[in-house]
Amino acid sequence: MKERFFRSFLFLLSFLLLTSCSQPPAPTSAERDSLKIVATVFPAYDFARAVGGEYADVSLLLPPGAESHSYEPTPADMLSVQDCDLFLYLGGESDAWVETILGAVDLKGTAMKMIDCVEPLEEETVEGMAEEPGHTHESEGDHHDLGAVKEYDEHVWTSPRNAALITRAIGAALMELDASHSAEYEANTERYAAEIESLDDAFADFFANCSNRTMLFGDRFPLRYFAEEYDIHYYAAFPGCSTQTEPSAATIAFLIDKAEAEHLSTIYYIEFSNHLVADSIAEATGSQTALFHTCHNVSQSELDSGATYVSLMAQNLETLRTAMD
Repeated sequence: MKERFFRSFLFLLSFLLLTSCSQPPAPTSAERDSLKIVATVFPAYDFARAVGGEYADVSLLLPPGAESHSYEPTPADMLSVQDCDLFLYLGGESDAWVETILGAVDLKGTAMKMIDCVEPLEEETVEGMAEEPGHTHESEGDHHDLGAVKEYDEHVWTSPRNAALITRAIGAALMELDASHSAEYEANTERYAAEIESLDDAFADFFANCSNRTMLFGDRFPLRYFAEEYDIHYYAAFPGCSTQTEPSAATIAFLIDKAEAEHLSTIYYIEFSNHLVADSIAEATGSQTALFHTCHNVSQSELDSGATYVSLMAQNLETLRTAMD
């Protein structure tokens, strides 16, 4: 706790020193040729980039390949957020560090939480999953603690239906911020939302013809919204926001038993994982492994090659067609 407080103190001190130096004031949105948008994570960045088009300068705060749960913002990040017209962030546990930024800066623009654009679901721990030490979830029927705070799963974009809603919410925000280009923003919004909805239809058609909708992840599972939308039964080593990487022997044994009992030919892992857990389960069961990209963040090469939410989710669909054929 003391270490975290000390880091926060140094962080705020660095920001104050940076802002106290002689710097020209940042141009306002009226003085700029385009809206300045800052997004903490890749999905928000991608949606804003698609909607804003040539009239928005969109930047990704979280560096490619970085882990959002442990990210520590820099004073430069704070300045970027302070001077932007629209700041997009999750509003959940993995970007709690955003509150440090918002508590320290004089935000000149508008802040939008992705989780506020959709109907959120509470975090879920399923059978066999290794919980975070000291972290528990009450069952739905347990209401004895009326003061308990609900913890919502923030990975809202993993449902394409939600992704389309968030895209439209961003579009509405841009139309309000820059009414002179509202027609362009509206056209861009509907174009990209339609692409996402087409992807949603493709996933729905695929799962409608699956006799076994069970997926097993030898990894974290930040895909509850995806699972809910397509009625997928799943098992995983850890919850979506877990910081653990080494499950217990009991968790491994449970997942091996489930893979064999369900006759699962593929064990999944997510991006930036060392996939050692998935590999060990696959080796014990004679299964293969496959990447399922959650789109939370991308690598530098993916960013440079123009990867989008739609392209990454379409890649996931092809993976499923091969793995669950």
